[in-house]
Amino acid sequence: MKHIIKCLSLGLLLGVTMAACNSEFLDTKPLDKVPGDAVWSDQALSEAFVTGVYNGLRDGILSQMNFDCQTDNALYSFGKQDVNEANVSPSNIGTIPVMTEWSAMYARIRAANIALANLAKPKFDNTSGIAERMKGEMYFLRGYFYNQLLRYHGGIPMIKSPYTLDNPDFTVPRNSYEQCVTAIVSDLDSAAILLKGKTMANGRATEGAALALKARVLLYAASDLHDIPTAKVKSSVIASFDKPELLGYVSGDRTARWQKAKDAAKAVMDMNQYGYKLNLTAPATAAEGQQNYINMYLSRSGGEADGIFLKHYVRASFDDWGSWYPRNNMPNGYHGWTSSQPTQNLVDDYEMMDGTKFDWKNPTHAAAPYENRDPRFYASILYDGAQWKPRTPDGAGIDPAGQIQLGEYEVGSAGSPSKYSGLDTRNSSIENWNGSWTGYAVRKFMDPDPGLVDQNIRQEVPSIQIRFTEVVMNYAEACMALGQEAEAKNWLNKVRFRVGMPALTETGAALVARYQNERNIEMLFEEQRFYDVRRWMIAPTELGKQAQIIVITGKLKPGKTVTTYKYSKENYTYSYSVQDLGTGKENRRWADKTYFLPISRDEINRNSKLVQNPGYN
Repeated sequence: MKHIIKCLSLGLLLGVTMAACNSEFLDTKPLDKVPGDAVWSDQALSEAFVTGVYNGLRDGILSQMNFDCQTDNALYSFGKQDVNEANVSPSNIGTIPVMTEWSAMYARIRAANIALANLAKPKFDNTSGIAERMKGEMYFLRGYFYNQLLRYHGGIPMIKSPYTLDNPDFTVPRNSYEQCVTAIVSDLDSAAILLKGKTMANGRATEGAALALKARVLLYAASDLHDIPTAKVKSSVIASFDKPELLGYVSGDRTARWQKAKDAAKAVMDMNQYGYKLNLTAPATAAEGQQNYINMYLSRSGGEADGIFLKHYVRASFDDWGSWYPRNNMPNGYHGWTSSQPTQNLVDDYEMMDGTKFDWKNPTHAAAPYENRDPRFYASILYDGAQWKPRTPDGAGIDPAGQIQLGEYEVGSAGSPSKYSGLDTRNSSIENWNGSWTGYAVRKFMDPDPGLVDQNIRQEVPSIQIRFTEVVMNYAEACMALGQEAEAKNWLNKVRFRVGMPALTETGAALVARYQNERNIEMLFEEQRFYDVRRWMIAPTELGKQAQIIVITGKLKPGKTVTTYKYSKENYTYSYSVQDLGTGKENRRWADKTYFLPISRDEINRNSKLVQNPGYN
C-alpha cells in the first residue's frame, strides 16, 4: 500500500494520471530537454548546441565594470577592487569578469569538447560540410576560453575530451605554460584550416579570428612576464617559485618566440580582408580623426572593417547585459549609473595634438586641460564642458545646452553668487548617489544617437573581442623586439595618422615607451591594459599608485551674471585641481603576487593536483 501511495504522489507532481504503478512509469524523458543522442543526430540541434557555446562570451568588454577599472585607467563606482589593493587570496579572488572566471570558462570548454567529440563522426547528413565548419568554431572557442584562463592564471589544466562518469579520476594537474600555448595554437590552427573560405554570420568565428587570436597568444608568450629568466630578475616572488614552468618559458630561444609572434600577426595582415583607413600618408584633420575613431568602436560607417571578432546585440530580441552599457555607464545627470569612471591618470596620458606630452606644470596646459588634445580623448572621455546629448525632460530645463557638468560653479551675479553643483556630480539635483568620483565619465562605445537617452533603452553597439588594429599593434611590438624599428614605426604611424596624430620619431627605449602609451590610448577599455602592464612587467610603477581625480570649480568673472549655467570661458574662470582619490574609496598598491591571480580555494579543494600560484600560500 505504501508503494502505491508513493507512485501516485509522484504522478500528481508530474501532472500524470495513472491507473496503476508499473516499472515503465519511471522510464520517462523530460519534456523540456532534448536527449544528447538526439542533438547530435540532427543538424539543426547540433547547430543550436554550437551556437550556445558562444554564450560564454557574455558581456564581452561592455560589462558594467570594465576590466580597466582594475588598472590605472579607471575606477569602479560601486566598491573597492581587491586586485587593485593586492588583497586577493585563494579565499578572496576579488571581483573578476565572468570571462576569466575558472568554472565559467571550463563549463564552455567542456561544451566545446562535447561538440568536437560528437562532430568527429557526424550522425546527420554532412554533404555540405557543415560539421567541419562547426568543428572549426569549437576549436576557436575552446582556444579562446583557454587563453582567457592562461593570461589570467598562467598554466592551467588542458582538457581535450569531455569527462564522463566512467572517468576513474577527475583530478588533473596544471600543464606548463609552454604546453598551454602549444595546445591553444594547435586549436587555432585547426580552426583556421576548417574555417578557411567559409562565409560566416556576424559574431561567428572565422579564419581571420583564429589567426588573430593566435597572434595575441604568441605575443604574450614572447613577453617579459613569460620569459622566466627575465621575469625572475624583475620579481622576487616569481624568482622564489618552485614551479616556474607554470608561469612561462624556462628555456628556449626567445628571439624565435618574437619571430613567431611577428609572423602570426603578419599572416592576418596579409589576408587583406581587414583594416580601416590605414593608407593615409599624413595625419587626418582633428575632426576626421575623432570621427574615424568613433566609427571603429561603433563598427559603423566603414569602421566595421576594423572588427575581426565581435559580440553583437539585438535590442529587440535579447536582454544582454552588454546592451545596457548606456544605462550602466552614462553620467547620472542622464539617469545613468557612471559605473566605470576614467581616472585623471588616464586623461594625463593623452598627448597634445602636436604629439608632445601633456604637462600640468605648463601654465597653458593647466589653464585649459581639455583643449588641443589627441582626438581620441574627445571620442572616448566625457569631461567637464563636453558637448553631449540633450538631457532627459527633468534635466533639459536645468541644462538646455546638453553639456557635461562635472564641477561646482557659481550662478547669479558675481557680486553675490550662489553655488550650483553640476548635474553629473555626486551632488546632482537629478540623482546624487551615482555621480562620478573622478570627474570623468565614459564616452567610448556609447551610441551618440540623441534618441538613446532613456535609461530603459538598450543599444546595439557590438562588443569588440578582437580587432585588426590590435593585430597591427602586436606586429609592431614584435618588430621592435626584433630590432626592426622602421617597420614598427611605419605601422604605428598609420594608426596615428588615421586619428589625426603626428608620426612617432623616437628610437630605442623612448620608442617602446611611446608605443606602450599609444597602445593604451588606442585600445582603451578593450581588455588590454590589465594584461599589458603585467606582461611588460611595468605594473609596479603603473599600478602601484593611487588613482587620481580632478576637482573643477567655475568662478564668475567680475560683472558677469548667469541664471542658467553653461560652460563659458567668457563668463567663468575655471580652476582644475588634481588630487589623489581618498583612501576610503580605494587604497591602491601593487604586490608582485598579482602578476598572476590566485586559483580559488574551492578549485584547489576539488582538485588536489592543482598547484597554487606564487605568493598565495
